[in-house]
Amino acid sequence: MKIDLHTHVKLSKKTVFSHDYFKEMMAEAKGNGLDAIAMTEHFNTWRYEDIYQVLDRHYPYEHGYYLAEGMKVFPGLEVDIRETGHILVIGAREKVLELRRRLEPYTEKGQFVDFRTLLDWSEDEGFLRIGAHPFRVGTPLHHLPEKLLKRLDAFDLNGKDIYSQGLEAYREKINAFGEHLGRPVVGGSDTHQFMQYGSVMNELAGEAETVEDLKTMIRQGAYRIEVSPSLDIKVKSANIIKALLKKNLSIHEDDPEELGDQSA
Repeated sequence: MKIDLHTHVKLSKKTVFSHDYFKEMMAEAKGNGLDAIAMTEHFNTWRYEDIYQVLDRHYPYEHGYYLAEGMKVFPGLEVDIRETGHILVIGAREKVLELRRRLEPYTEKGQFVDFRTLLDWSEDEGFLRIGAHPFRVGTPLHHLPEKLLKRLDAFDLNGKDIYSQGLEAYREKINAFGEHLGRPVVGGSDTHQFMQYGSVMNELAGEAETVEDLKTMIRQGAYRIEVSPSLDIKVKSANIIKALLKKNLSIHEDDPEELGDQSA
């Protein structure tokens, strides 16, 4: 099974969740060889719960994922922490939504939850917790206490950072970081736009039906990361298209209500 463990299903935090856009994203993900994604949408995206309301109306949820447009879609969040950095939290729908509700008072910059508290809240809840892009210039994680970093399950070899920092140098840095902390490294495209799908993915040794299956295979090293030889053009194209689409939607981002409900 091939899975991307860091994806977004909205163009940006300020746009509405569009079912049509989601269907287009899933079709392209499948066309790029993926069988599954972790839907790690930003926890403070506008009307986060809309995503689940739409998916619940249109797709079955079983085991721990939605079966959507021929893809397994595992629920998740990307959470900003106070110390600077992002944490991917992947798990059962009810647990993800419960954690999101708990984070409601912490959605604004300057008020983000601290790392230790997020770890405590997500402990023993069956989550797969991944440190996102630990060496990204603007939102690193490598500066945080090792004792806390070791409570994560893995770290993110991120498509955007490969593009900006170069594959070999970046992979060497991430692998050394993970090895030092005794944690594996997994791949995630960090896409917001479908052109980026297939840039980075994980090929698992077997089929994952639950998040616990994902955790077990990652822990056992029963997977390999695939980095596309076309990564640079995929990420660059996605960035250009995303910028153009956001420009066209700029009036709606200033006043999201004006866009109306396009989620059905």
